[in-house]
Amino acid sequence: MSIRCTVESAFFIAWSFLEQSGELGSPDETANVLLDAIEAQLRTGERRQLMLANRAIDAYRAHAEKCRSAHDREARFG
Repeated sequence: MSIRCTVESAFFIAWSFLEQSGELGSPDETANVLLDAIEAQLRTGERRQLMLANRAIDAYRAHAEKCRSAHDREARFG
């Protein structure tokens, strides 16, 4: 399987999971976080689609939590 197909499959798996779980945020931001996470893993040699997808989901969740925390701090301290 080509790298392009691997990336597309991993992205689709991660996107579909986040969409079905109700965690999907802004489409542009979500796509960027997922693709950045997948790309970083590819640079380390990871090629397993499910591993790429699962780690991309974890990266997205960490990003979303970080954004929520920053938003909460801004709301408290104005």
